[in-house]
Parts: sequence; C-alpha cells; structure tokens
Amino acid sequence: MKKHFLFILTAILIIMGTSSCKTTTNQPESDPAIVQKVSEYATFRLSADLSGLSVKEREIIPILIRVAEIMDDIFWMETYGAKNEFLAGIKDSAIRQFARINYGPWEILNENKPFITGAEPKPLGAQFYPQDMTREEFEKMEDSTKSSLYTVIRRNKEGQLSSIPYHVFFSTQIMEAADLINQAAAIAENEGLKKYLELRAQALLTDDYFASDMAWMDMKSSNIDFVVGPIENYEDALFGYKAAHESFVLIKDAAWSQKLARFAVLLPALQKSLPVEDKYKQEVPGMDSDLGVYDAVYYAGDCNSGSKTIAINLPNDERVQIEKGSRKLQLKNSIQAKFEKILIPISQEVIDPTQQKHVLFDAFFENIMFHEVAHGLGIKNTLTGAGPVRKVLSDQYSALEEAKADIIGLYLVSQLAAMGEFGEKNLMDNYVTFLAGIFRSVRFGATSSHGKGNMLQFNFFNEKGAFSKDPATGLYRVEFEKMKAAVSELGALIIGLQGDGNYAGVKKLMSEKGMVPAMLQDDLGRINSKGIPKDIVFEQGAAVLGL
Repeated sequence: MKKHFLFILTAILIIMGTSSCKTTTNQPESDPAIVQKVSEYATFRLSADLSGLSVKEREIIPILIRVAEIMDDIFWMETYGAKNEFLAGIKDSAIRQFARINYGPWEILNENKPFITGAEPKPLGAQFYPQDMTREEFEKMEDSTKSSLYTVIRRNKEGQLSSIPYHVFFSTQIMEAADLINQAAAIAENEGLKKYLELRAQALLTDDYFASDMAWMDMKSSNIDFVVGPIENYEDALFGYKAAHESFVLIKDAAWSQKLARFAVLLPALQKSLPVEDKYKQEVPGMDSDLGVYDAVYYAGDCNSGSKTIAINLPNDERVQIEKGSRKLQLKNSIQAKFEKILIPISQEVIDPTQQKHVLFDAFFENIMFHEVAHGLGIKNTLTGAGPVRKVLSDQYSALEEAKADIIGLYLVSQLAAMGEFGEKNLMDNYVTFLAGIFRSVRFGATSSHGKGNMLQFNFFNEKGAFSKDPATGLYRVEFEKMKAAVSELGALIIGLQGDGNYAGVKKLMSEKGMVPAMLQDDLGRINSKGIPKDIVFEQGAAVLGL
C-alpha cells in the first residue's frame, strides 16, 4: 500500500511538471490547404443492426462507448499532451477538425509533417519519454520496467529518469474506466462477456493483461465485443516499446462469422505450410483461434488516429498466442467503406482495364482477413534465445511484422485455394486486388508501419517482375507466376529475419526497400489529383445508434 501511494505521489509531481508540445495556432481563417486535406477523408456513419440485441445488451453499449472516450483522452496525452488547451487555441474550424483527425498538429498520412504554423517536429517517442532524453541515457537507465509496454518514462525531482506504470500515471482516467467496465459487467447476461469485463477492469488497474486476454480468447458467443486498453506500439517510433491506448466497440455479424469458422481449425496445418525452413515454423499456434466478423460502432484512441483500422488480430501477448492462438476480427462495415470509397476509384486509375475485373470485395475481404491470420503464424520468439521477436527487433519490428502479415496472408490464400477450401477460385482476384491495395496503403505515408511494409512489398515485387507497368499509359498488370514466386520468396525472407532476431538485417532491408520509389510518385500524384479520399472518418456514438 505504501509503495502504491509513493507511485501516485511521484506521478502527481511529474504530471505537474510535464509540458505538452508547444504549438502556435495563428493559421489564417479557413486555410484552403487544410480545407482540402479535411476533404480527403470520406465521412462514414458507423451504424449496425441492433435488432438481435437484448434490452440489457443495448444498455451496455453506451457504457462501453463512455469507456472508449476515456481511452481517447489518454491517447491524446500519449501522442500530444494537453488536448483541450491545444484545440481551444485553434480558431479555424477546418484546422481544428484536421487536428482532431490527426490527434495533434502533425499530418499522420503525410509523414507526420506539421500542418500548423509553429508546431515543432513530432517527437519519435511521442509523449512516452521526456523530450530531452537521449537514447544513450535511456539505455543506461537501470530499471527493469523501462522497456515495459505499460510504463511512461519521466524525470523525477532529481532529474533522473523514472519508469511509472500506466495505472499510476493515468490513475484518474483508469479508475473511472474500470468503474464503468464493472458497471457493464454487472449488466452483462453473457457469461463470457461478464468474465472478460471483470478481468479487464482489474487489468487496467494493475497493468497485468494476461488473465483478461485469456478470458477474451474464450469470449466467442457474445453479441458484443469490446477491445480496450494499451495495445499497439506503433506510436512509439523511438523504441517501439510503449503501447498506446485505444478501444473498439463491436457488434457481431453471426451469419458472416459462421462462414469463416472452418478456417480456424486449419491454422496448425497452415503454419506447417509456410515457405521457410522447419526451424522457423516449430511454434504451434493455439487451437482456440477465432475468426469473426463484426460491425464496428465506435473507434477511439490509437485505432482512430489517421488511417482507420479495419481488422484486428489480438492479443499481442506471445504467451497467449502460443497457448490459445489469437482472435481475428474483421470489421465488415469499415472494410466495405474503404473498398467502395477508396480502393475501387484507385484501381480505375492504376490497374490495366483488362485486369480491373479482378478487383473484388470478396478478394479484398480475404486479403485483409488472412493478413490478420498471418499475424498469429510464423515465429514469436527468436531462435537465438535473445527473447521475443517484438522486443529484439525494437523500432524495426512493426513495419516488418505488417509486411509479414500482408505477404504471408496472401500466401495463405493461395495455399487454401490449392486445398480446395474456397471452391472455385481465381487467385488473380486476390493478386490484382492486393496490388491495388498497395496504392491505397502507401498513401498512409512511408513513416507509418503499414506504409513502410507496403513499400517493402512494392519494391520487392518490382525487382522480381511480379508486375509490369505500361510506359505509355502508366497502368499496372500483375504477372501471375512471378507474383506467386515473389510472395513465397519475400515471406521466407521476412520470417527468417524475425527468427534470427536480425535487427541490422531488417534495418538494412527497410532502408533499401521501405521508401517510396520515384516511379510511384507520379502514380500517387495522379490518384491525389482525382480527389480520391485517403481514408475515412466516422460519425459515431450512442446517438448515431439510436441509443
């Protein structure tokens, strides 16, 4: 108890001395450039069919949305700092709207370039570390929790670095969120949901998520799903250690989920089919993996920042993945929005007309779904004994892991097609849709993990002749056999680098192939000139749902 009190006292003192990034918001009224940037996000209304929910389930959803809003507030603190002060200083509505989309003065889909006059460059470590901290100082810090996913680093009164648990640093927000989650648990009729919510509330208060992750893995019959807490480490571009807070509120699509259930039992066989040496595929994915389809009704925090997440593969904890596997949740309404509003228009600009017929929603959905499946396959712990791949590859991990999930996901589609799991199947649909999808994702910027991963694939495919570009029209065609071979070769390369914990090799690969090549600049300019949205923003909340 005494130790906990000291943690809280330390956190209060440090928070009082913490300052946000300084920004001058003296932009001109209705800056046309910002108005244009806001228009690059297509608005999409997050609704769902709630007719299958009970009265108590309808009562739970607004409570969970309130928890998600708290996660959003915490994420603002992690990525920028003082949200209300920052937004209040912006007089122009378009600039304020764009700042909300980006959770700060940096344009996420444009390599985090400042869009507000006077804004300093975005710190690589966001607000997880002191702005004056050097890498060397951090590495010399003697604290076993310094690289924890769930601590912030601050200076104590003596100016020394100190590691503070999230549940202490964000204690006010965390206690409110935990109380609300317990209120929802008390209402819940589904036993799996009730148990998960109770354990998740406790996890937020302790920063120990293992038990709640295990309970979430077992929660497969609930009509409501809820992802909440510090989860992904994309925001920490300095070391890749710190997880940022986020939340999804989801409604299950039972009919679509049933269609996918049969694939979960095939995961061990798919692991064995990977195009790598046996030593890289000895880990056996848990058999409790779940493939589900949901409609998202609320996004908050990290997943709502910049480009919107359209599928989920969780938990990230390697212990849970090895023991039980992971759950792969496809957010069907968000996927449909991106396909119709973004991918189809892009394909019409960059794909040869003879192959545009292969750009299909089912192929897009499959590519996304098996991207999430692929996150759970491969190798989680280095063969060298150095520890988990995530920790050994540090800041290089996220981009390589996203590239692995993309490329191995595409490989899995071909394997399942060969096994007859899709019935009549034309792999060209998946390949051409995948190529069009690269143009969609690279617009997220080469600084994002997904953007870097896509550039690695594009440049590798180009090198291997997996596609051709007509010099006269500038349009692309997939070269089927070369694409198939390149998918296997790149998949093997990535998993090998992960298994070997080859940090230097990954950094070299990304420096050579993780950037936007000159041949792609004109294509992106053509896409942008057509007014095709870069991404989507949501109208969301209890009122949108009629609750």
